[in-house]
This record gives sequence, structure tokens and C-alpha cells, in this order.
Amino acid sequence: MDSITSAELQAVGKQLLEAGGMFAVQPMQVRGIDYERVFLASNLSLRDFLSMAMMKVANREFIVHGDTRMTVAETWAASGQIADVLIREHDIGPGKRVAIAMRNYPEWIIAYFGIIATGATVVPLNAWWKTEELKYSLEDSEAQIVFCDEKRMGYLAPLKETLGLKTILARSNASGADDYWDKFIAQAQTSDMPKTPIDPDSDFCILYTSGSTGKPKGVMLTHRGAISALLSWAFLSEMIKTLRPETNFIPDDPKMLMVLPLFHVTASHSLVLLSFIMGRTLVMMDRWEADKALALVKKEKITNFTGVPTMTHELVALAKPGDLDSMVDITTGGAKRPEQHVAEQFDKFPKIVPGSGYGLTETNALGSHIALMDYVKRPGSAGRVIPPLSEFAIWGEGDKPLPTGEVGEVMIKSPANFRGYLNMPEETAKSLTDDGWFHTGDLGKFDEEGFLYIVDRVKDLIIRGGENISCLEVENAIYKYPGIAEVSVFAVPDDRLNEIVGAAIFPKQGVDLDLPELVAFLRKSLAGFKVPERIWLSPQKLLRGGTGKIDKRAVRDIALQFPAQYNA
Repeated sequence: MDSITSAELQAVGKQLLEAGGMFAVQPMQVRGIDYERVFLASNLSLRDFLSMAMMKVANREFIVHGDTRMTVAETWAASGQIADVLIREHDIGPGKRVAIAMRNYPEWIIAYFGIIATGATVVPLNAWWKTEELKYSLEDSEAQIVFCDEKRMGYLAPLKETLGLKTILARSNASGADDYWDKFIAQAQTSDMPKTPIDPDSDFCILYTSGSTGKPKGVMLTHRGAISALLSWAFLSEMIKTLRPETNFIPDDPKMLMVLPLFHVTASHSLVLLSFIMGRTLVMMDRWEADKALALVKKEKITNFTGVPTMTHELVALAKPGDLDSMVDITTGGAKRPEQHVAEQFDKFPKIVPGSGYGLTETNALGSHIALMDYVKRPGSAGRVIPPLSEFAIWGEGDKPLPTGEVGEVMIKSPANFRGYLNMPEETAKSLTDDGWFHTGDLGKFDEEGFLYIVDRVKDLIIRGGENISCLEVENAIYKYPGIAEVSVFAVPDDRLNEIVGAAIFPKQGVDLDLPELVAFLRKSLAGFKVPERIWLSPQKLLRGGTGKIDKRAVRDIALQFPAQYNA
């Protein structure tokens, strides 16, 4: 499990690029932006790219969920049936949008592929959202057909008439749906994929991510962007395989334990899409339970696991010698892994490669990666930039590049970058420069060996177990409760989830706040993971900075010195 030097990476990367094949690149202008390298294969639509990849791994098992077991070909055929019905019966195709509001089920993946195959844009909705949160994204995306499960259908019910929604219900025969999964598929006349022309620079997906504006932002991702990410990961894997053949990230029968939510790019891209093209089995869990995860690892002989730090830490802590003998790597994504977790995994299971990645919804999850002894030696690093397309830079004041070692905003330029934020031209202009650089909102630095370190965030966000939470959104919800004069929401360090939601509140004069009642009020409108788990009551107005605004950092630092009046 040796480290890999920059010189080694550059040499083998040059060899792979010169060999061409699936990694053939050329300079290209994409949506008016010049790139030095663009994969030729990204001139395909994602549907056609996946179709070509499927032929090589058609008979490999792809989905395992309870008693359900489906091969790559069976999954693709079911998706073709979904596409056929959407096109013939619902006039779905390029320019249209179809949503998914469902927990992790095989039907989620099948619907996802089927929608993409029509040339329409798939809109995966956060399965933890409630009615108001779903309403915003459905109005914003104008998706009127929603594949859903029973619980999400309940949240959608009040919206059906006003938004003109059609719901297709999976895994239930409950009344109230417009159609049901089995009946919907039974209408299909073919399982062949449609031949509808699809522009590779059109949107294949809109994913909603929390931002400092307080409203979720619809990130428009293109076919070319997704393929660029997939081939970049494959390129990195081939480099490591060439340099360290004894470290086999992709064994003969690869199986990925999958519990990350499918409405995030880590799961939809680096797990689902990447597993599909490489013939890796996805063993799906409905929810995270460490003991059940360990049982699945042993039963299914799981080889790979990618989870948020909470999950990877709990699995390693629970496992005994011999329990993880089938595992080749354990990787984290979605949030920074505590350095001690890396050391604990390596000490307990030195043959299992520890890894971590850094990427964003706006980059199709593509960014940097670190593994092997590089990670053991540098557990605080987010790794090196994944070649061969992505460019990273650190910018300071006035958008000027900073030298190695200095802290500034992490900037990314890549054909994998998003096209913009849906219906938010001003936010798009703030985030994307005219020549294609993306403002990540993260503060970081590079060391002399090219390793990236994320040190802080520019954006006012909390990352709880991999879920982005807008402080402003939570503050707005709290202000709707009677008796609130001032509130500041901030991240509270947590050993298990890395960060949880905290709030400091200054009540209106004469008001005696009932904090459990406030929390119950918030749960009616906010997804559970956004509701504050620590609340402090301030005896005076919250501290201000020089501009007169609440000094959130000072408020947080003071609050954390005292016990909270409310602890979930």
C-alpha cells in the first residue's frame, strides 16, 4: 500500500493519454468555453454511452436489494420499458423534466435510467424533504410527473392539484396515485432503448443543493459533464492499477455496499453510474444500521464501501478481525473524515485501503482523491486533483491566483462542471466565471506535492453527516415561530456526524420560549436533519460585527463555551 509520487502519476497519465482508446482527448470548445482536454467519448449522450458500456458487462449482477437480484442487462431492459411508456403515453422527451421522490429502492435506479434514456431531464428530490420543500423544487423544475414511494406520495398529496402532478407509485398499492409501478411497466411495448437524438450538452439531471441563499439551488448537469466525471474516475483507477498492480480496487467480482442517498451525486454518479459501466454489484440498504451492514458485508462478500464518515467509522469500530476479509477499500465522501478515523482503520485493518474524495454537486462529484499510504500519512488532505481534465486553482482577493501554501478559495475548471443554477442567473454569474472557473465556496491550499487541504468554508453551510444545510433556511424557519427576536444558526462539532445544527436565540421581551415546542414546530416544515439539535437562549441581543450584522462566528464561539438549554 505504497504512496504514489507526482512524477509517477504524470508519467503513467501521459502514457494512457497517448494510447488513446476510451481515454482519447482533444482540445474543444464546450458551451463557449475553451478546454485543453475533453474526452471524445463525451460527444455521446449518457444513454448511448451507458448502452455501449452495458454490452461488456450485461450478464453481471448489478442490483441486490432484499430478495431482488437484477443483472446489468435486466436493469437496462426495465429502464427501456420505463422510457417507452414515458415517451408514448406521456409525451416525455428532450426539454421535459421528470422527478423521483423515493428512498433507495431498485425502482429509483430503473426510473433514473429510464428518464435519462428519453432525453428528458431527471430531477431527483431529497427523500427527507417534506411538503413545502418538495413544493419549491417541483415548482422550480416544472416537473409534473413524479415516481414516488408511499411516504413521499403523502407529502406530495397537498400539491397534486395546484401543481398538476401525476404520481407513479412504487412498492405500494395505496390509493391516491395516478399510476402504479407494475401497471406502468405493463404498458410498455418494447424494452429497447429509444433512438431520440440527445444533445450531449443538454441537461440530463437537475440536483438540488442547499446554498447560503436559503433556497435550494437546482444544479443543471449535462450528459457531457457526467461522462467526463465517469471517465476521469476510470482514468484514475487505471493509473493506480498500472502503478500499484498489487493494490486491486476492482477485484474479479466487485461488490459495493450502497447506503448513501441516491439523490446525491456521490451515490448517483460515483456509485450507480460508475458501477453500471464497470459491472460492479450494488448491494443496497434501505437505511444505515452498522450491524446490518456488517452482516451484508459477510453474506455478500462486499469488496468496496463508500459512505459518509459516520458510516465508515461505525463499520470499522464494530467489525472484528476476519469480518472484513472480502473488503479491498473503504472510502468516505460527502464530508471530511476525522483524521483519527483514518488511523483507526489502518491500525485495525491495514490491508483495507482507506480513501477519501472531494467533489461537489456542481462538478458531477469530480474533484480530488486520496488513498493508500498517501492518506495514512496525510489524513487531513482531500488529495490530488483527479486527472486528466480537471484544473484546480487557489484564488485570493480580486480573483487572483495564490502561490502554493497560501489559503484562498478553491476554484475548479472542467468539462464536468455544471451548466448553471436553474432560474438563478445572478447566482450562476457569481459562481461561474466567463472562462469556466467555478467558485466552490471552500477555502483551501495546496502543498508542495500537490495535495489539497480544505481548511474552511466561505459559504454559510453546515454539513451534517454529508447533508448540506443552509443556515439561512433554518433561521428563516425559526423566525416564523412567535416570540423570536434574533437567531443565529451555526455548526456544532459532533464526533459521530462531524457537524450538527445549533442555534442561538434571543427571544422578544417578556417571552418565555418553550424550546421542545419550537422544535416540534420546526419539524412540521423542515426535514428532520435540518432541525437544531442544540439551542442556546441568549440573555441579550446577539453580537454584531463592524457592519452591524450578527457576528455568527463570535456567537458560535461564545455559545459553545456554555451548556445548551436544549439538547436533542
